[in-house]
Amino acid sequence: MPKSTTQFVCAECGYTSPKWLGRCPGCGKFNTLAEEAVAPAVPVKKTSVRALSSRPLPLSQVRYESYERVSSGIEELDVVLGGGIVRGSLVLVGGDPGVGKSTLLTEVAAHLAKEHKVLYLSAEESCSQVKLRCERLGLNSDRLLLLNETCLENAEESFLEAEYVIVDSIQAVYTETLSSAAGSVGQVRECAAKIMRIAKSHGITFFLVGHVTKEGTLAGPKVLEHIMDAVLYFEGERTENFKILRAYKNRFGSVQEVGVFEMTGEGIFGVTDYASLFLSDSRGVAAGAVVTPSETGNRCMMVEIQTLMAKTAYGLPRRMSLGVDPNRLIVLIAVLEKRCSLPLGTQDVYLNAMGGIKLNEPSADLAVCAALASAERMVPVDKYTAVFGEVGLTGEVRGVNFADRRVNECLKMGFKRVILPAKNMKACEKFKEKIELVPVTYVAQMLKALF
Repeated sequence: MPKSTTQFVCAECGYTSPKWLGRCPGCGKFNTLAEEAVAPAVPVKKTSVRALSSRPLPLSQVRYESYERVSSGIEELDVVLGGGIVRGSLVLVGGDPGVGKSTLLTEVAAHLAKEHKVLYLSAEESCSQVKLRCERLGLNSDRLLLLNETCLENAEESFLEAEYVIVDSIQAVYTETLSSAAGSVGQVRECAAKIMRIAKSHGITFFLVGHVTKEGTLAGPKVLEHIMDAVLYFEGERTENFKILRAYKNRFGSVQEVGVFEMTGEGIFGVTDYASLFLSDSRGVAAGAVVTPSETGNRCMMVEIQTLMAKTAYGLPRRMSLGVDPNRLIVLIAVLEKRCSLPLGTQDVYLNAMGGIKLNEPSADLAVCAALASAERMVPVDKYTAVFGEVGLTGEVRGVNFADRRVNECLKMGFKRVILPAKNMKACEKFKEKIELVPVTYVAQMLKALF
């Protein structure tokens, strides 16, 4: 059998070298060369007849495949996965340390173990530590198998005896075909590829826990995410009880789905009632608080944006933001100063989205402007008024997607007035009789309507 060799490949430009180098000669980057296994090509005996499986088929002759789904026992997770766990799929769950990845998958493993053979491969914790977590969560199942192993070859035989396997984590296991340490780019790539071959050839479902880097991205090569069937990411601060699970990739469902979870001492639970999750009880009393309907995935949530202003003690004012892009906040402050003549140049500005949620869509721009104006004028906004819309550099209010769904959510939550872009007024005219709609074209019109 041909002997396998190794080479070092640059993760940035793809330059290959027979030995490790601190600086890549191709792109000049430092510490980008990672070890990879290279096996010589095995000579294949030529045949005159082409295999049937390698022949192309017309689109009309391709057969449909029915994917069997199994409930994970957590409704919010099933929603994010597109309706349940698909047999034989690979699911990668990433997130910051302590966010609840292992806790969530432990509950999933205990639920699946009631009717299926489940293996929990713990490469970072001992079996006794996993048992302590199960006792803390109130989980008990003799069909749940625990294995403490870091070598993938030693655990392969145990994989074939299970229907569902949880690997915690992919950065902690290694393969003997490479001499590099566990967690390196080459090790993560080879281990993930080997697990993929086992999953697809034997129909075993794998859940992989993934670490993140200091920048917040999944550690390891990008190919780790490419070969996965679903990539889920846990968001939320460690000090916050509420976490959001997003689907960044899903071959068997929509990537627009999100799930909201609450971390408690008894475990992690899905949250379906968002009424008081991202809203405070004192809104409408203090200045600087505005509610906006945020379209997070396929769900619309009412989120309160709070701002605070203080006279700067230094020459350069501070701008701090939690839940909203800080660069976006700086742009909106500039628009208010230039287009609406609000004196914000000598004020420190602090902004926070309630509940630790991240508002990545531009529809929250108008609500941020309203909260800033309310804090600057020290005039509170009515608690039954909601604001949404995108703001341009000229001060115009642009239309946003799903405007009718946002207005409908405001109506269900008991709001009486909605300030929205004039371009979305046509899609929301059906709510005219039930709620007051205030269309605006420029930010100045919004401020006039509020104050």
